[in-house]
Amino acid sequence: MTTAATQERRRFADLLDEIGPDAPTLCGDWTTRDLAAHIVIRDRRPDAMPGILSSKFAGYTDKVQAQLTKSDEYSEIVTKVREGAPFWSPTRIDAVDRTTNTAEFFVHLEDIRRAQPKWKPRELDVELTKDLYAVLKRGAKMMARKAPAGITLAPTGHASLVANDQEPMVVVSGPVGELVLWLYGRQAHSQVSYDGPADAVEALRTASFGI
Repeated sequence: MTTAATQERRRFADLLDEIGPDAPTLCGDWTTRDLAAHIVIRDRRPDAMPGILSSKFAGYTDKVQAQLTKSDEYSEIVTKVREGAPFWSPTRIDAVDRTTNTAEFFVHLEDIRRAQPKWKPRELDVELTKDLYAVLKRGAKMMARKAPAGITLAPTGHASLVANDQEPMVVVSGPVGELVLWLYGRQAHSQVSYDGPADAVEALRTASFGI
């Protein structure tokens, strides 16, 4: 079975091939080469994974990533991204792939797309939208726990979700994919609308509470 996460991985690799190694992304000063290397490490270097999850171990992860970008040709890195994790990885199981990789590849694909001039929103297919809504249901409360205001997510065509139950409350509305990007810290680049007190809205627009 091909999951929506697998399809997003392929689209991500295709865009990496198309746009080249030195294009900007929304991930700080990372280029497409850096972002591709990040994915390879995530797939293939469990020893470097702690640094992705915690700043305490980031130094080692950064070192591994830097070595990869210097030792491998860009085309080799993209090939590894496209091939995915090795056979022994749990993400080879469809259910695990769906849970761990759907948001990862959707967000990072948009990190490249939306850093380029004249980008346009994509029309997401039903399967990807369903899996991204599951991402919201599963992770919204955890990711919004440090938000400076209450958050109710109102995804188009789906039931609303309370991500942070405090006052003042702000309703953030938009397509499912846009809300995923918003919750993952891409507030400035997601197409959402706000309904709530002006000061709370402004706090959420600029807060660093996502991933």
